[in-house]
Amino acid sequence: MRRITKIPGFPPRSQAGHKGTFGTVAILAGSPGMLGAAILAARGALRGGAGLCRVCLPASLMAPFTTAVPSATTLRRSEALRGFFDRATAMVVGPGLGTSKAVGAQVRRAVERSKVPGVLDADALNLMAPLRARRWRGQAPAVLTPHPGEAARLLGSDADAVQSDRRAAVAELCARTGQVVVLKGQGTLVCDGARLYQNRSGNDGLATGGSGDVLAGLIGALLAQAMDPFDAACLGVYVHGKAGDLVASRLSKPGLIAEDLPSAIAEVMR
Repeated sequence: MRRITKIPGFPPRSQAGHKGTFGTVAILAGSPGMLGAAILAARGALRGGAGLCRVCLPASLMAPFTTAVPSATTLRRSEALRGFFDRATAMVVGPGLGTSKAVGAQVRRAVERSKVPGVLDADALNLMAPLRARRWRGQAPAVLTPHPGEAARLLGSDADAVQSDRRAAVAELCARTGQVVVLKGQGTLVCDGARLYQNRSGNDGLATGGSGDVLAGLIGALLAQAMDPFDAACLGVYVHGKAGDLVASRLSKPGLIAEDLPSAIAEVMR
């Protein structure tokens, strides 16, 4: 497997561009008690340069979400999802969704029917576990973003086994899905089966609730701007880590929280 050390550049931006030029991220996330995950994913997407962000939510959560993220629009989840992701240029599925039977059906539908690249994170991964069959049902490329526990569930293993040989674990996930995999943790690994990137930015302050939701939205924004999935994942984890370093330098590592990251991402992308 070829080791990659060079970070891809940011997507080009035309001065004559408009909000449609810079991509639309469609997000399926959030549930009662977990609205924050959808908020953080949307903020990550918007700070990552996406021109538009649409979030599909339970009706009861639409108003508080709009108050928190007025730059995004919402869609009632009870409405048909058919075509929702096709009207976007990238999707993010999973943060704070829950793992009910109904949600599982929505996730499968999103993965199997969407024709746009996407990020599968958190509960989307839990609903897919374990990935025993070496077959991927999606029509479009995807970036999977498991932490060690989620990776273990996907592999039918345990977190200690994943952590004992992280490169083998990420390579096996790539083999089972044929997709780009981001194995989060110290020295986050990005792999597509042929290339491997180990991230060097970031610090232990990023080990805080919601940090991964911001990362999912950020990678979704880069996909929406037509970046190659492997490049989008590498750039996303690097920028996310640099944002964490920026916040830690101003505040502290222990005091870093996920809400600090989106604005810091915007600074890193200057």
